[in-house]
Amino acid sequence: MKFTKMHGLGNDYVYVDCTKNKEVIENPSELSIVVSDRHFGIGSDGLILICDSDKCDFKMRIFNADGSEAEMCGNGIRCVGKYVYDYGLTKKKEVSIETLGGIKILKLNVEDNEVKSAIVDMGKPKLDSDDIINFREENNLRKVNLDVLDRNFDFTFISMGNPHVVTIVDNVDEIDVDKYGKIIENDPHFPARTNVEFVEIIDKDNIKMRVYERGAGITLACGTGACASTTACYFNGLINNKVKVNLIGGNLNITYDKDDEHIYMEGPATKVFDGEIKEINIK
Repeated sequence: MKFTKMHGLGNDYVYVDCTKNKEVIENPSELSIVVSDRHFGIGSDGLILICDSDKCDFKMRIFNADGSEAEMCGNGIRCVGKYVYDYGLTKKKEVSIETLGGIKILKLNVEDNEVKSAIVDMGKPKLDSDDIINFREENNLRKVNLDVLDRNFDFTFISMGNPHVVTIVDNVDEIDVDKYGKIIENDPHFPARTNVEFVEIIDKDNIKMRVYERGAGITLACGTGACASTTACYFNGLINNKVKVNLIGGNLNITYDKDDEHIYMEGPATKVFDGEIKEINIK
């Protein structure tokens, strides 16, 4: 099986072309667990399959490091855009990608015949998703208050096609993201589990975010999380509609367009290496 390892701000995945090579992967969940292992596998936050689509230019399937299938991945979809252009699957500089979280449109920034970055129309964030059981509404935002070990958190719930809870903290560097994140991810309020974002407001144009991703744990960046965090902070009146989101792996530029009510994400896409697996042992 041929593959390419790519990352968006350190949020890394193993990419497999299931169009040109017509790879047939019968057990992608199990395969994702194997290839994601950073000691005995390739090492990644998960597996992304690039597939044919009957409604878009391409289809993306995302599997987390624990084998669960995700609806959407913001950093991953930018790398899909880079892959399909750089490897000659398309010469379009604007491509449509089908995901479980809806259809996304990418505008590719090409330099010297290579995609360096992309702007992704992430669609309308959902403020009233039903993926949460117990909630309260404030200004049309769904919120939940949780006691987690020795702390209390006030979360805003946002769906970017996948579920997110966003909480504002004074200093994200002082938060034990792993300690609290793994408990919040699996809290019974969230039947599909949830991604967890801890956000520090720097000023009206800059925020700092740390994330515990559903099915992957702590990652260096999360594109949908950056979009959810921007949405939550904007609708809570804390920031302007255009911000730079500081992540461990780098920065994303996120814009909430007041006219079409869509979120737009801009960031880099980077290839690490190509490889081939001769034999895969799946238990």
